[in-house]
Amino acid sequence: MPVEGVRRPAWAEISASAIAHNVRALKEVMGDTLLCAVVKANAYGHGAQLAAKAALDGGADTLAVAIVDEGIELRGSGISAPILLLAEIPPETIPDALSHSLTLTIGSLEGAKAAVASAERLGGLHRVHVKVDTGMHRMGVDPAALDEVVDILEASPVIDLEGIYTHFSVADGSSADDRSFTRAQIDRFDEVVVALAARGVAPRVLHAANSAGALGYPEARRTMVRIGLALYGYLPEGWLSSALEEKGLRLETALTLRAQVVAVRRVEAGERPSYGRRRALEHPATIATVPFGYADGYPRRLFDAGAEVLINAKRYPLAGNVTMDQLLIDCGADDVKPGDDVVLLGRQGDEEITAEEWARRADTITWEILCGIGARVPRVLVD
Repeated sequence: MPVEGVRRPAWAEISASAIAHNVRALKEVMGDTLLCAVVKANAYGHGAQLAAKAALDGGADTLAVAIVDEGIELRGSGISAPILLLAEIPPETIPDALSHSLTLTIGSLEGAKAAVASAERLGGLHRVHVKVDTGMHRMGVDPAALDEVVDILEASPVIDLEGIYTHFSVADGSSADDRSFTRAQIDRFDEVVVALAARGVAPRVLHAANSAGALGYPEARRTMVRIGLALYGYLPEGWLSSALEEKGLRLETALTLRAQVVAVRRVEAGERPSYGRRRALEHPATIATVPFGYADGYPRRLFDAGAEVLINAKRYPLAGNVTMDQLLIDCGADDVKPGDDVVLLGRQGDEEITAEEWARRADTITWEILCGIGARVPRVLVD
């Protein structure tokens, strides 16, 4: 297990009330549609157990993870809600998944056969969802091969074909081409559902929409939506906010990255702090050392991109390269002391640094920033 750095002044604060608020807000927009809270990848860096319990407290109907180990971790924490595995898993891991009451995703003929074989050896009744590939081309059953997959599942008395779903590839895109492609995926999914119904197969749970699909395409909500990024207070793209704004709602970010200054020193103009001696100081400056580095999820490229941190409600730039365990901050002539509070992500006073800002500066996406927060950073529940 990764070691958490509980003995150093750097941590992530997780607001359970923000996650619960986001669930309630999204459910108000979705109406009667079930909400599946996606807590894979350590809940996008927020801490899977904390986030899952907060989401369920807020009214989430079910959970989703990516791998068997994530589901087993949640079961071990006492969570009994349905947990969907969002990918087809290797045959040798199916017994562990079924014995922990995890709902399988079936994405191939071979996967269907393996699921039936394991379920029949174990006995009982086991839920599965079939994933259909409508254009993402990453995983899922080709619609042309769906009948054979369904035949195998329906023929087994120990399999409950509870759901069928697909995944959008550009639902967050606002271009005409992106919107056209997403609607084409919705149409393909509709055709699959209609074809199944014609042969008497009607899974109880139909889902296609991720956060972007749920907010941007009301017609894609079906009986369940899968909410990932929005659960944690971020939108995939700004244009998706209208669905919330129409009801006077907004999301709340759930994570704040904090640290404390551990050392300060006065450094003369012309000195070049940190590895590589990349940039000369233009003025004498107080350099503050902050115990957080790229091993904790602070992207090294943020130095070149002009990233800042908040100390005493004021923005300060990095003074040199991000190191594995520490940042050096150029505090100019200001009086900064060891023990001063540092916010890397979050709000301090009237200033705020968001994961979206990091993503823009690092030329990446918000998801990668959040998921990159290191395992050794303690997640602390603040409410």
